[in-house]
Amino acid sequence: MSARLLGVLGGLGPMSTFYFCELVTAHTRAACDADHIDMLVSSRASTPDRTAYILGRPGARDPLPVMREEARRLAAAGADLIVIPCNTAHYFYDGLAADCPVPILNIIRETVAFLQKRGVRRCGLLATEGTVASGAYARLCAVAGLECLTPDPAGQAVVSAAIYGAVKQNRPADAAALGRVAQDLLDRGCECLVLGCTELSLLRRSGLNQPWFVDALEVLACRTILTCGREPVGFPPAFDCLRGEATV
Repeated sequence: MSARLLGVLGGLGPMSTFYFCELVTAHTRAACDADHIDMLVSSRASTPDRTAYILGRPGARDPLPVMREEARRLAAAGADLIVIPCNTAHYFYDGLAADCPVPILNIIRETVAFLQKRGVRRCGLLATEGTVASGAYARLCAVAGLECLTPDPAGQAVVSAAIYGAVKQNRPADAAALGRVAQDLLDRGCECLVLGCTELSLLRRSGLNQPWFVDALEVLACRTILTCGREPVGFPPAFDCLRGEATV
């Protein structure tokens, strides 16, 4: 397909939504404004917390009704492709896609397909507790013949603190602590580490750019550009394997 109008179902969190839009814009080959991808952006920051609901925390509300409302709003406004720049929100993907009149790119499927094409056999996952608990990456990795490892409880606490205690509060994350978690996964035989939370993607701009990191948000941005019929530029050469049909 070649989408004419892209709908971004965002606000999950807000900063990563606009970082995704920045990635798409910065990496689309263009000689003028009109060469870029037309976008409608919904940043519904008040959407109930995905991890809290997945983990069954007291008082947590189901975010799916709000996500459905925003998807319908985007489709009604003319979007013919939707993306969700939030990994944890993909716990609700099947329920959302079943009720949406236009295709929705799946950040987890696209990232796992990327790893498979690169010949990765074992990856590590840095993500929210909700994404880890959902098992979404582990299940799709298993289908693709990959092993997906996650941090131990202490390491996951470090990752969660970086996401919720730092990035979501516009505060610097503890890079040294994250580095220790990453090294532990590498020592366990991981060939690469997936940044499976778009808040962690934001840390790429402040030094989290070691070659073993695979940023799911960058994968989604590249696949979005291709699916919208544009030419991606400026991605690492490894991203060339993303050319081809999307997994919607």
